[in-house]
Amino acid sequence: MALRPLQVPGPGRGSFWGPGPQERRTRPRVRIQQHLAEPLPSGADLVLVTDLDGTLLEGTVPTRRRVYGWLASQRHRVLQVFSTGRDLRSVTRLLAQEAALGLHPPHLVIGDVGCTVACGASLTPLPLALDPIEALWRGRAEKVLPLLARLPGLSPQPLSADRRLAYGIDPHRLDIRRLAAIEAHGVDCLVSGDKYLDVLPPGVNKGSTLLGLLEWLELEPALVVTAGDSLNDLAMFETGLQSVMVGNAEPGLVRALPGLARTYRASAHGCDGILEGLRHFGFGHLLDGLL
Repeated sequence: MALRPLQVPGPGRGSFWGPGPQERRTRPRVRIQQHLAEPLPSGADLVLVTDLDGTLLEGTVPTRRRVYGWLASQRHRVLQVFSTGRDLRSVTRLLAQEAALGLHPPHLVIGDVGCTVACGASLTPLPLALDPIEALWRGRAEKVLPLLARLPGLSPQPLSADRRLAYGIDPHRLDIRRLAAIEAHGVDCLVSGDKYLDVLPPGVNKGSTLLGLLEWLELEPALVVTAGDSLNDLAMFETGLQSVMVGNAEPGLVRALPGLARTYRASAHGCDGILEGLRHFGFGHLLDGLL
């Protein structure tokens, strides 16, 4: 299914991220920080939001070592966010696997295609972010699971997420047009790479969750660069934030490029594409120490 353009209000503008009356006395940034295992940069020069598979995890081993080492050395000025379709258990395994290459936990994780927000260091979910998403998802799975079970070409994926359903796709058997009947029950269906189907709470995706998080953390949009390679990253690009479509992006994402005014199409793949995009958007001075 094609993603619809995002016009997502942030907290204080009527979005589902808005705090209740009792919470307004304390700044959202302070409340979120209280749930984090380490402090966020007090004056970040860059907020780097990257997909994992095909993006931050893509590239030669030497290049990835360089980029991961640079990110580890710049934690005081680069606020790093993973934005991924992986669930938190998968992110935990990934960090253990990639530690030998120097990949450190980010400051924050947006997981499950936007349905989970967690502390990067502890991978503890942040209730302030999850509660409104939980409310949107409540009762939806029970409605659509029987319908999805009747669709040929779907194989459920084992996930630890409570706010989405995920399936592998056999593109030769699944008639994507039939997903409209699923969406009629108040969910969003997202197909990426002709391999995966995510069934999400209405209006929730990587882009909507990122916008809410940025406003809660009082971060300037001009400091944000997102990067990705697949259709589940399109929602980030549609926010209007500076974005990097890496050179190995899937064809469906590339086809959307003409409508993405602030998305840079890198020629380089994976980590090299991220660096190319950072230079394009004027953050090259932060890369001076990159070996």
